[in-house]
Amino acid sequence: MANAIVEKAQERMTQSHQSLAREFGHIRAGRANASLLDRISVEYYGVETPLNQIASITIPEARVLLVSPFDKASIKDIERAINASDLGITPSSDGSVIRLVIPALTEETRKSLAKDVKKVGENAKVAIRNIRRDAMDEAKKQEKAKEITEDELKGLEKDIQKVTDDAIKHIDDMTANKEKELLEV
Repeated sequence: MANAIVEKAQERMTQSHQSLAREFGHIRAGRANASLLDRISVEYYGVETPLNQIASITIPEARVLLVSPFDKASIKDIERAINASDLGITPSSDGSVIRLVIPALTEETRKSLAKDVKKVGENAKVAIRNIRRDAMDEAKKQEKAKEITEDELKGLEKDIQKVTDDAIKHIDDMTANKEKELLEV
């Protein structure tokens, strides 16, 4: 029973890591990355459809995304959706494919994005600490209900703290790597 608390906390912390990785994928680093287009939905025959379901996205060059619609009639809708998004990149179309040239980042933009990365990393750490708090509360409830002894509670708290420390170190590493990627020219 006691190990279940630690396992559940560890599983939730892993989900936080995955969520952070997705968030970092949406922060553009001056290089083409197909995940930049993950959040874009296109109105396709009256239905909001994720872009990656109606077009293939390839990276022919380091700073170019190539969007090839499966249905050429949807090219205008895709362009409209990209323009309406918060990407800040203007698509160029030749009638059959759409090219997105990722502009090189200015030093100021790089520093601003690095701040955003730190903020996202801090939010992930807060989520991890909340998971730790929930796990600790669960363990204390079990001790109060006489399901575990006081010594088992102490051991459990140690295990939860170790899992938490590992998770926060992992977030720090992920944040540092993303910052390094953003700041290198």
